[in-house]
Amino acid sequence: MHDLIVHLDRVNTAASVESLWRLHLDAMSSFGFDRLLYGYTRYRSGRSLGDPQDWVLLTNMPASYMRPYIEDGLYADGPMVRWALENDGACSWSVLAGRAARGGLSAGEIRTMEFNRQLGVTCGYTISFRSVSQRAKGGIGLCARPGLTQQDVDALWAEHGPTITVMNNVFHLKLLTLPYSGARQLTQRQREVLQWVGDGKTAQDIALLMGLTAATVEKHLRLAREALDVETTAQAVLKAAFYNQMFTIDA
Repeated sequence: MHDLIVHLDRVNTAASVESLWRLHLDAMSSFGFDRLLYGYTRYRSGRSLGDPQDWVLLTNMPASYMRPYIEDGLYADGPMVRWALENDGACSWSVLAGRAARGGLSAGEIRTMEFNRQLGVTCGYTISFRSVSQRAKGGIGLCARPGLTQQDVDALWAEHGPTITVMNNVFHLKLLTLPYSGARQLTQRQREVLQWVGDGKTAQDIALLMGLTAATVEKHLRLAREALDVETTAQAVLKAAFYNQMFTIDA
């Protein structure tokens, strides 16, 4: 219990996504989960998770796994991704053997499972985080280190499952409070003009407040929209807020 409290205190005081992620990787590795894949989106629509570029995505999986899985879209047929979209909580990957035995896997799911088998991603647990929004969904795949069987993992979970689940939920909630840029980079000026727009100011108002010309303000807004890959300034404000890049103390 003491070790758990110390860990949660470190998580609570983590000042960056990078430091938080390192803490979590080390903690999960101590339980035998040496490869993690975390994803979060606020652009879910039905079974679609939206554009992967808009996800918060953290992993220590090798590029040989991530390129086909994400860029080639194998994740869309991931059986545990499907489970996570339909459920909350933790689930053993042993459910896949049962579904396969009953013929309950689609051709796409079988293809993704075979890809995972070839890359050694076969034993583990998935945690799906509860969200109050229908558009938001987060989850994490915990892949066991080589040499462990699913039976080993299930026995480990029987002993430590509640602790591991709490640690992952606290990690997830803390992550949502930290600025995350991913592929969407904003300059300090772009943040500032979006902040003023969020406060209801017009381009002319912002120009006076920042000592700039209206044309320069419009340029910063245009570049912010391009950086965030959106069409309107209102969408840029929303997406910047999603990534916690609004009103940051230190850009």
